[in-house]
Amino acid sequence: MRGLGYAVLPGELVLVCCLVAGVRVPAAVLHAVEVLAVVVLVLGAVVYRRARRGGLDRRTALYEVVPEPVVRLVGHELGLLASLVRWVGRRRHGVRAGVEGFGHARDQAPLMYGFAFVCVVETVGLFWLLRNVPVVHEVLLVLDVYTVLFVLGLHAASVTRPHLLDGRVLRLRQGCHMDLAVPLDAVAAVRYEPVFTHRKGDGELDLVVGGQTSLTLELSSPVTVVGLLGRRREVRVVRCHADEPRALLAALTRARTAPSPAPGTPA
Repeated sequence: MRGLGYAVLPGELVLVCCLVAGVRVPAAVLHAVEVLAVVVLVLGAVVYRRARRGGLDRRTALYEVVPEPVVRLVGHELGLLASLVRWVGRRRHGVRAGVEGFGHARDQAPLMYGFAFVCVVETVGLFWLLRNVPVVHEVLLVLDVYTVLFVLGLHAASVTRPHLLDGRVLRLRQGCHMDLAVPLDAVAAVRYEPVFTHRKGDGELDLVVGGQTSLTLELSSPVTVVGLLGRRREVRVVRCHADEPRALLAALTRARTAPSPAPGTPA
């Protein structure tokens, strides 16, 4: 089924490009590709349904139909668009009663706004230079506008998805591609430590913002990190950044040293 899908999707893209460019495509070819696309969708639905009946959760069942990296990439793009909506509405993801949010996007804002401005200038420039080349003009205009939205979405995701602390778990986040849950019981030590130079090391994770991290967590037991494309690895040291790192450090200290609730009276 996946082999058929890998053949049909490029064919669909080629047909779309031909139609946009005004190339005449035989009706028989169009019908054949559309029939194959329907067959792929039906087979995918059957495989997904069987996986669900087999006891798999929705995400794992979807991985049986579509490769995990593809699902994660599509989810990342949709997450960026959703973050733009939250950004406009000034809403933060995951912050609610009993859950503290700690922002971490402030120090990257100048860079992201500058990058977005450059993309806007490029879009306007190409729009004017290619105004007499209809097809190329329209295609590049769509790509350029999407690039601007993508850059703004990256920053919006960082703004609207702060680090979260609920007293039991610290969720360290970076945009839409990283959401690491660290149980407070697994934190052996945490300290304020500004670091501006990072080297990749085994068992270490650096969630860099604006070229820096400000807090270092040492873990007594490893946690599993899942990358953008689904690659998994275990880490024992996590470095992250927060707009107010000392406030996050104080909150972590309070949560880790809070007295345990008294046991109930035995029956």
